[in-house]
Amino acid sequence: MPYYLYKIVESPIRLLTKIESHETFKTASTRAKSLRRELALTERCTVKTIFAENELQAEDLLSRPRESQPEPGDD
Repeated sequence: MPYYLYKIVESPIRLLTKIESHETFKTASTRAKSLRRELALTERCTVKTIFAENELQAEDLLSRPRESQPEPGDD
């Protein structure tokens, strides 16, 4: 399964744009870090790396709201 890189713009609605895909985590991670530095200078967006079977699954996973982390003392 490939690693997909997406540019995410939050305003006014969440917009996902696939940038590219890579077969290994190391190359995907290195490229994502480079893109984060480049895009931080020109655009207000985030770059995410997602491991998925296909683009549809990747976009579905990125569109889901994240569950909040448990607070200390929560049981």
